[in-house]
Amino acid sequence: MHDALAALQARGAHGGPIHAPVTATPVAGGRGLVIGVPLAGNGGDAASTAALLTLRDRILPATLGKVGSISYAVAGDTASTYDDNAAFHSATPLVVAFVVGLAFVLLLAAFRSVAIPLISIGLNLLSVGAAYGLITLIFQDGRLQGLLGYTSFGAIISWVPLFMFVLLFGLSMDYHVFILSRVRELRSRGCSTREALVGGIASSAGVVTSAAVIMVAVFSILATLPIVDTRTLGVGLAAAVLIDATVVRGILLPAAMAVLGERSWYLPRWLRRLGAPAALPEPSGQGDQQSSAEPHVGQVEGRAVERQV
Repeated sequence: MHDALAALQARGAHGGPIHAPVTATPVAGGRGLVIGVPLAGNGGDAASTAALLTLRDRILPATLGKVGSISYAVAGDTASTYDDNAAFHSATPLVVAFVVGLAFVLLLAAFRSVAIPLISIGLNLLSVGAAYGLITLIFQDGRLQGLLGYTSFGAIISWVPLFMFVLLFGLSMDYHVFILSRVRELRSRGCSTREALVGGIASSAGVVTSAAVIMVAVFSILATLPIVDTRTLGVGLAAAVLIDATVVRGILLPAAMAVLGERSWYLPRWLRRLGAPAALPEPSGQGDQQSSAEPHVGQVEGRAVERQV
């Protein structure tokens, strides 16, 4: 162990990724050592990250790693920051895939359509992307520092993008499903897709707008707090909800479904065996020709009853 420690101290004395002095402090009654190894850089820049990786992957295995009876680990602020960022980067694709996949399956089962889940997921990702671009412009590039009262350090906190994605996807999907439910309800009564879109969005606009205003107001409070993390989160969430409730749900959603028309409700034959609700009726133009006799008889009978009474 003494030879390994001496070799580590010699590495620090020669300069490079690690610097002198390399210190060793006994702990736990001499059963362990806390070894202090100064790294190149300022502790948070690229030079410090490169020095950390060199220490872990090359220097320690060549010194302490040759002592078979010990175990070691690298701690400290630089190592903790690097490990946290690596954990977020590795988990982000899994989280995104799980959220998007689950949303697709649930929307497919709820609305009996392949196009609607794809449109919904695409629009949600568009809202999240707009929020990412805004916080990058403001907090990473340092715009609006005077207006918001903060000092940019040229980066976004690693946990903010993933947290924003999960929260925004859930919130926007909430009133997105509310709008689509009203559209499908009108479509199930025989309206064409365009008529259902007009009626569904018009009838749900008040509720969606009210919910968006409340969420924007609540998230805007976070932007007034002194911590840069919460300010980033507040600005990003408030802007994303505002964009999502106006541009995305009020313009892009009806535009996309209007372009697709009746193909918005397309479901492959092999998926129809999942045992969901009955198929949607034909639009009003075709449905009237197929079933015009029964409503007419019902109306005549109703008038006859009224006259008899």
